[in-house]
Amino acid sequence: MTAILGLSCFYHDAAAVLVQDGEIVAAAQEERFTRKKHDADFPARAIEYVLNAGRMDASALDYVSFYDKSFLKFERLLESILEYAPSSYRVWLAAMPSWLDHKLLIERTIRKRLPGLPKEARFIFPEHHESHAAAAFFPSPFEEAAFLTLDGVGEWATTSWGVARDNQVDMRQEIHFPHSLGMLYSAFTYYTGFKVNSGEYKVMGLAPYGEPRYVQLIYDHLLDVKEDGSFRLNMDYFDFAAGLRMTNGKFHKLFGGPPRQPESRLGQREMDLARSVQVVTEETVLKLGRYIRKTSGLKKLCLSGGVALNCVANGHLLRDGSFEEIWIQPAAGDAGSALGSALFTWYQYLGNARKLSPGRDAQRGSYLGPSYSGTEIKEVLKAAAAPYHELADASAAARAAAAHLAEGRVVGWFQGRMEFGPRALGGRSIIGDPRSEKMQSIMNLKIKFRESFRPFAPSVLREDVSRYFDIDHDSHYMLIVAPVKESIRRQMTAEEQELFGIEKLNVKRSDLPAITHVDYSARIQTVTRENNPVYYELIQEFKRLTGTSVIINTSFNVRGEPIVLSPEQAYLCFQRTGMDVLFLENFMLLKTEQPVLESDTDWQKEFELD
Repeated sequence: MTAILGLSCFYHDAAAVLVQDGEIVAAAQEERFTRKKHDADFPARAIEYVLNAGRMDASALDYVSFYDKSFLKFERLLESILEYAPSSYRVWLAAMPSWLDHKLLIERTIRKRLPGLPKEARFIFPEHHESHAAAAFFPSPFEEAAFLTLDGVGEWATTSWGVARDNQVDMRQEIHFPHSLGMLYSAFTYYTGFKVNSGEYKVMGLAPYGEPRYVQLIYDHLLDVKEDGSFRLNMDYFDFAAGLRMTNGKFHKLFGGPPRQPESRLGQREMDLARSVQVVTEETVLKLGRYIRKTSGLKKLCLSGGVALNCVANGHLLRDGSFEEIWIQPAAGDAGSALGSALFTWYQYLGNARKLSPGRDAQRGSYLGPSYSGTEIKEVLKAAAAPYHELADASAAARAAAAHLAEGRVVGWFQGRMEFGPRALGGRSIIGDPRSEKMQSIMNLKIKFRESFRPFAPSVLREDVSRYFDIDHDSHYMLIVAPVKESIRRQMTAEEQELFGIEKLNVKRSDLPAITHVDYSARIQTVTRENNPVYYELIQEFKRLTGTSVIINTSFNVRGEPIVLSPEQAYLCFQRTGMDVLFLENFMLLKTEQPVLESDTDWQKEFELD
């Protein structure tokens, strides 16, 4: 057996993945164990988990694959510092300690922090965008496909595309730093008052409340995009290459003032800025997709990189029709590159053949994290003195959860293996009734403790997706936005159509108001029995009770906190919030029966709001 440990760390979203003879055995992000959102440190706890899942220790590893080439990244950093000197002096001071301590000689660092790793274990270092490309293609269900990777920056590349067949990914073209669609989006994330590398999805969620007032201004001053999708940034307006901020005074003057202070009131300007950069991103991605289709001649596309988490752009690309099928890596950011580097080692470096299952990807629904036994859960509940009801089996839990949803209750759902990637997919989810006009507000303000504008996603039975949404395509990983069907939309009154900005929030737009965004769209998760039989059964039972085969699905956490990993974390989150019912596998807990949680008034200070 050949065992490969894939790692990403030290920059963003540290993760560990174990691949044994080409099979993805386990994968997890370090943040879930440390409770530090986007924890970038060495993933010691994630490594411990994946090795345990593979019933092995470090001494049995044959290869360690790291998701980029540190020397190339260091070269880019040095060249950028020299190009923008002396104003880049602060970047030098901030960067050098970590580079000289542990980032530069990454093999030495890993061996030091992973005792027991045999001397003969080999290290493989794909380039950053090779890892993204491998993560996009190798787990996909396609024998051959084009791929597109977009992010902030790897070593030098920020955008790449190529062709993948069998066990090889062939990089064809790249766009290099500082010209980056990811950096452009992050600049607007910073400018609108959200946290870079964390709040980009908030900008995407805010965009439908705004108007595209600044699109032409962006094209005229910030971004030059050609018909083939290639682009260049005007660096006169940005500070990320030379300083420690994303934007500069010239950028602020162009858009009429300084950045919004975090946590301050959102205004129409921020909504219009969000809409504008979203439109520009979508248009650029479409141009890239059309160029890749024309140049490669291939009808299938795989996507990865942080920009591939922009599910609105993904939906536009799918509906554009350039590609017949699209598959998106569910952990599209740097965490997924740990997986990509491991699969790159198995297939491209070692030359092993791919074995495909017709119509199915190799990521197993991305349920690759820890699970917990009934015995372990009982011990947690006993220690917490938590009253509970033990149900007969998983099917009984699914039926009971569906009944609570049908009666308007909010349910915490903890079942099976934890998801790998940023989306909750029915393993660590908070679920609700999408038919309720009040549910979006209840879940945002009383359970998630987050901004009221944030939309919720629907989980829908795969066979029924076209009944509710203008799509007939798998979206197992909640990475595609599609329009809500005209047949279930509610027509707005003339008065409602005059509403502006955040005033649009409380207008009922469809028969499923809690998952219908203000632009009549929804971020969809299609659920199949093959990927998650218990979650499928839950939705099927909800359909039997209500006639609706859609439920709300949001991640099991509160704002600023990583998704819960363990029964202890799930129970604490349940107690701290307005959830009504909690299911821990076959154990049902009712909020009305729980003891009062004491001495917990400042718990939100534990987590960094973003």
